[in-house]
Amino acid sequence: MSRSSCSLLYNGRNEVALAQITPQVSEVLEKALTLSTHDRGLLIDRLIESLDERASEEGVEAAWTEEIKSRVEEIRSGKAKMIPGEQVLRELAEEFPDDE
Repeated sequence: MSRSSCSLLYNGRNEVALAQITPQVSEVLEKALTLSTHDRGLLIDRLIESLDERASEEGVEAAWTEEIKSRVEEIRSGKAKMIPGEQVLRELAEEFPDDE
């Protein structure tokens, strides 16, 4: 079974570009299309995970850890004002009444 060697790519600006599929990609694609729906889903998940660019996320975990520590310290020192959940819900209900 032979498939087209071209594919449409979306470049993020709603523009479509024609991309060439290499023979190697075409072969892998043909084999992938013979897999069950479940197995294709698993394959897609792994391929998407492999596209995750860790370099751009470098330091994010550490930054969140520092932010959490800072917020906890603000609460403990009294710098941050705590508001009971019931009060928050009441104020939200007053500001955004449910007019059904």
